Amino acid sequence: MKKMMWLGVLLVGAIGMASAQESRMDASANFIGTYSPAVYGLGVEPMTSTHTGGFLGSFRYLLTPRSGLELNYSWAQYSVKYNLATALIPNSSEVHARQQEISGAYVYSRSYRNYNPFVEAGVGGMIFTPILDNGTKVLDTKQNTNVGGLFGAGLAYEISPSFDVRVEYRGFVCKAPDFGIAGFKSNRYYLIQTPSLGVAYHF
Repeated sequence: MKKMMWLGVLLVGAIGMASAQESRMDASANFIGTYSPAVYGLGVEPMTSTHTGGFLGSFRYLLTPRSGLELNYSWAQYSVKYNLATALIPNSSEVHARQQEISGAYVYSRSYRNYNPFVEAGVGGMIFTPILDNGTKVLDTKQNTNVGGLFGAGLAYEISPSFDVRVEYRGFVCKAPDFGIAGFKSNRYYLIQTPSLGVAYHF
């Protein structure tokens, strides 16, 4: 009876080790920084955004040991300032905004012992939502959802079979938000940079 019990324990342990080695999914929680360049276009000279921090959550599924698919959600909050050439709207108009990214990407990775470099590319939507508080100086602002492209490159360092630490440079290209205000429309694309640092759990 004892031999059977030990055999069962060993079998369960072997199955657990095999599943850990063959884990195809992971979820990560990351801190991001958000940086955007100044945007010049039409009557906007320029549109600028304050730098800030935020959160990124990702779920990754490996199709093969090197190829996978990833879903992302990120959140950040900052102020967007418009310096306008026209006198119809006061200069330095400001919108306190919430930025949310929902995207999907293809991920290609390699393994070198505990180091796993990777690159990714995909598409998604960037949602810009005005926050109606003292930081928003313009009335009648509206939410924008701008479709764009995601790209990135990073490195994961495996600290155990279940966890790794990740650092990544991420970029998202989309149209600059205008919040439904004609004077804020630049018709320009710009690059939102969201470098990230976080931890992933494999299961």
